[in-house]
Amino acid sequence: MTDPDVVVLRQKVHGMAPESYGERLRKRLPDHEIAVATTPTEERDLLARARVATGIDFDPAWLEDAPNLELFACTYAGTGHLDVEALTDAGVAVTNAAGVHGPNISEYVVGSLIAHERRFRLARERQERAHWEAYPVRELQGSTAAVVGLGAIGSALVDRLHPFGVETIGVRYTPEKGGPTDEVVGFDRTHEALARADYVILACPLTDTTRGLIDADALASMRADALLVNVARGPVVDTDALVTVLRNEDIRGATLDVTDPEPLPADHPLWSFDNVRITPHNAGNTPKYYDRLADILAENLRRMEQTGAVEGLDNQVA
Repeated sequence: MTDPDVVVLRQKVHGMAPESYGERLRKRLPDHEIAVATTPTEERDLLARARVATGIDFDPAWLEDAPNLELFACTYAGTGHLDVEALTDAGVAVTNAAGVHGPNISEYVVGSLIAHERRFRLARERQERAHWEAYPVRELQGSTAAVVGLGAIGSALVDRLHPFGVETIGVRYTPEKGGPTDEVVGFDRTHEALARADYVILACPLTDTTRGLIDADALASMRADALLVNVARGPVVDTDALVTVLRNEDIRGATLDVTDPEPLPADHPLWSFDNVRITPHNAGNTPKYYDRLADILAENLRRMEQTGAVEGLDNQVA
């Protein structure tokens, strides 16, 4: 039995079968053995013989029976759910899926802004009633967006906003690094950015700094005609504070792909607002997800073989 170079674990991403991921890896690595686990027993057997494993999660208990494992390629951008220390202590490097969401999530944000400004919900409601009546709308041209987080998603978003004539302010941990926005500030100037923005777009990771970043005080700094878009993580926003400002019409509206709690309970007040758009953590959904993951992993495996080391890999977090 041939030892696999890569084992794809039994973990679906956005409802897509692991075998689809395996097929994409085989196209990029035709000279390598790619195995897709289908049962728990098969998964453990393959892990015992593989150099690389890829999936969402990895139980540290598996390490004892995986002596050949050199790399775990996480299929999520975030790795907070992993015991990274246990993996690295066992000599297993860890990479993530950072960057795969840039095009799809940035398109989601642009689409949500256009939908708000062109009032597509109102248009749909009137269409259903066969009611022909013009209504006022807005445009993106000449507006200002504060983009909190300038990683792959934030940067891709800024690239798409500029052609619409949107001025951008980036908020990041290290403003001295600059960025694709017209201006970059640190988190210590978050309120200044919020106060100037027509659109406040959250595209940051969930950290000690960003948890609860958009609280009652931050929402008070936002303009009354501003829109909030959250494609980061639900806890970046204080949900109770957001409900309060929406009830008081202190901001114009929100698009939320992530919420706190999540899933959002059916009786939660956020569902009741006409000026709030809610999607079920679906902005990252794309048929190209596995293609982008496979590109990253295939390149990293080639690099490992060329250098004989598991270091300096794309998206390496440990």
